[in-house]
Amino acid sequence: MDEVSLSDRLSDQLRRLCEASGISAAEPLELLESLLGPAGPQPLSAPPRWPSNIADDHTPVEFSVAFSGTEPPTVRILGETLGTPPGRLTNMFATQRFLDRQAHRAGLSTSRLDSVRDLFATYDPQGAFAVWCSLVFRNGRRPEFKVYLNPELRGVDRASGLVAEALHRLGLGRSYRAMLDHGIRPGELGRRDRLTFFALDLHDGVQARVKVYLTHHDAGVADVVRAAGVVDGVDTTRLAEFARLAGGGRTRFAGLPLVGSYTLVEGAGRPVGYSLYVPIRGYVDDDEEAYDRVVAVLDRYGFGRSVLDRALAAVARRPLRDGVGLIPHLSLRLGAPRPGVTVYLSAEAYQVTPPARRPVTVDRTALATPTGRAGAGHP
Repeated sequence: MDEVSLSDRLSDQLRRLCEASGISAAEPLELLESLLGPAGPQPLSAPPRWPSNIADDHTPVEFSVAFSGTEPPTVRILGETLGTPPGRLTNMFATQRFLDRQAHRAGLSTSRLDSVRDLFATYDPQGAFAVWCSLVFRNGRRPEFKVYLNPELRGVDRASGLVAEALHRLGLGRSYRAMLDHGIRPGELGRRDRLTFFALDLHDGVQARVKVYLTHHDAGVADVVRAAGVVDGVDTTRLAEFARLAGGGRTRFAGLPLVGSYTLVEGAGRPVGYSLYVPIRGYVDDDEEAYDRVVAVLDRYGFGRSVLDRALAAVARRPLRDGVGLIPHLSLRLGAPRPGVTVYLSAEAYQVTPPARRPVTVDRTALATPTGRAGAGHP
């Protein structure tokens, strides 16, 4: 029997995930193959070719399902194309080539990216990554693309100035100043509060966005409530409720950091949207506990659990209680353009992180039901 490759595993998961969400899988599978590049054919019996920071086990792809009250669930891929040989610089070039190919193939707009590309280009990139990309698949629509750039690739101390210049070129300087005034704790810029992602939609539609992400280490719920307060119309009571539900009632996240993102659009002097990302895997014993928290959030915001159950059955290869990290993050989107909840799913292609306290037990009879939960509604 031929060895299972990274492409085999991820393609099977993506196909099943698209089916679970009512999305045609043909184009997503083609794009995934191109995104993986030379890493795709590598057998999973070999170690990861590069310690990608996208997933805890270094799989260079992460899946997610976005729930919104205005459209059916959306399937997303966050990915990094690996170079030959893999490295920060070669990966940067490889991911840029993937995006350039897709821009030519799909007629994407790169005008805003081109205007800031030189700021995020260096032959000595620092940090965990240089360029990542996101692929978004909606029912009955063409795929959408987003690029993630690393504000710290020239050093942590230069991140704020780099983002300021990029947003100045894009006509968004006022929004950035307002964001910093609310999102940064006094004296913590570059310390406990870090600028970690600068994201651009690669289209010119009315909902095209620039998003700036802040990672908040050792932050409390009150800190992110203040950060979100700069956005007009954001319900900070709902935000605090979400953080407590996802965090199991805690009001401070001293382990894995919270991440907040601001949505910026032309013509607005302040951010128009805010999202909070809770690294749920750092605050549960296992994925069974994470599942219960996600269900509580989905129920609270009116989405139910049926799509979640199908998505987990599509991706999981083990009972939920036998590991932690299959559900790595949970996010709440507030404000423009599509408020809702996003559930992130790890492919676990290379490794499963053992549960925090319970011993791992392999029940062979439960493998046909990936979550191993009685009565949870999984196929």
